[in-house]
Amino acid sequence: MATLVFKVAGWHLGEIHNPDIKKSMMIAAPHTSNWDIILARAAFYLMGVPVRFTVKKEWTENWAIGWLVKAIGGLAVDRSRNNSLVDGMVKLFDEHEELVILITPEGTRAYQPRWRKGYYFAALGAHVPIRLGYLDYKEKEAGIGEAVWPTGDYEADEAKIKAFYRTKTGRFPSQGVR
Repeated sequence: MATLVFKVAGWHLGEIHNPDIKKSMMIAAPHTSNWDIILARAAFYLMGVPVRFTVKKEWTENWAIGWLVKAIGGLAVDRSRNNSLVDGMVKLFDEHEELVILITPEGTRAYQPRWRKGYYFAALGAHVPIRLGYLDYKEKEAGIGEAVWPTGDYEADEAKIKAFYRTKTGRFPSQGVR
């Protein structure tokens, strides 16, 4: 199915850096379209990267859709007891030998000058690298850039990450990374 999605849409795989990393925070940017998730899931499948994503625990316990949420990679995070999402993700990394959590740091498809920082502090707390997943609509290319190990200097690390993403074009370029 993933191959079909890519062929029909005219996409191809680009660079895939650090393929042997088994635990990481995978960020995906620029996130400007609902099509991003479909293309990204297909791309990560074709790359052999089993990405997961966090959802409220109630979504995985729902009798009607819980099985589907889990099947497509949903990981339950308990937010009912004032637990922070960052702490929940760090705990997930502690509980798994291999885990790649996918996050869109923009948090929305609209342009966001400030990204949400949770992905960064979860990676820092779990001692895992941040991998740079991308969809470049101009080139019709999906890939993974060089891993960035968080140093604790958020501004410097974010500048390096955003510099990479400025070379990638989202479905709606005006909403992309600046």
